[in-house]
Amino acid sequence: MSGAGIGAQRDGSYSQSLERGLAILSTFRSSRPLLGVSDLSRAVGLNRSTTHRYVATLASLGYLQQDAATRKYRLGPRVLDLGFSAINSMELREISFPHLRQLSDETGHTANLAVLDGIDIVYVERCRSTRQGQREIDLDLHLGSRLPAYCTSLGKVLLAHLPAERLSAVLDEVQFAPRGPNTIVDRTAFVRELGRVRDAGLAVNNEELAYGLRSIAAPIRCAAGDVVAAINLAVHRSMASADELVANFGRPLQRTAGEISARIGSGPVR
Repeated sequence: MSGAGIGAQRDGSYSQSLERGLAILSTFRSSRPLLGVSDLSRAVGLNRSTTHRYVATLASLGYLQQDAATRKYRLGPRVLDLGFSAINSMELREISFPHLRQLSDETGHTANLAVLDGIDIVYVERCRSTRQGQREIDLDLHLGSRLPAYCTSLGKVLLAHLPAERLSAVLDEVQFAPRGPNTIVDRTAFVRELGRVRDAGLAVNNEELAYGLRSIAAPIRCAAGDVVAAINLAVHRSMASADELVANFGRPLQRTAGEISARIGSGPVR
């Protein structure tokens, strides 16, 4: 939600106040966890006094918290409660879990399920492996964790299947920066990579997010055939090369993705 959309003409059932409050909450990112009233005012396109009223209300309700040292604001616990409630109510998560557990047990590696939210991926399910060395690459991720989509295998799968116009808009928001030794930081090269992902039906992350981390991902589709989520397997670089990821885990990953897609294909994902 951007400031450009605030104040647009709507029918009588539309609440502009709610739109403004949600716009303020949506401004917070993992890269900018603390924002002042002036920052938020510029981001949502409202004057400072109006923004301050919304911020004060959100803070009194627990959706924002003020940092004592900087007087800036961060997301509050009520937002986390909403996020976890949404994740826990997802049919997709419930359907996917036994398949992810089987995939993790079969391969010996952590299996993950994520959805796209703007320029980030959000983890909605994880089946951790107890294999030696696996925890070194788990990055302390948990349900609700967010990572930049452009440097993850899950994100590349989800971005690769966006309509061209939407993909262009998303990439306009991405700040390409090196995260690992092989991060793709050129937009043109990244778009070419997404083309290869679409053709292969798989995405490989070769130390693009962090040193030592490799992963392989496949798409989950709903009844209409649209990609609504992605699953992946994450391994340490010492366990498999990028080519070995595809050779050893491509088929079981795609099989699992197909099984999950078939189960959600009978109805919409909630």
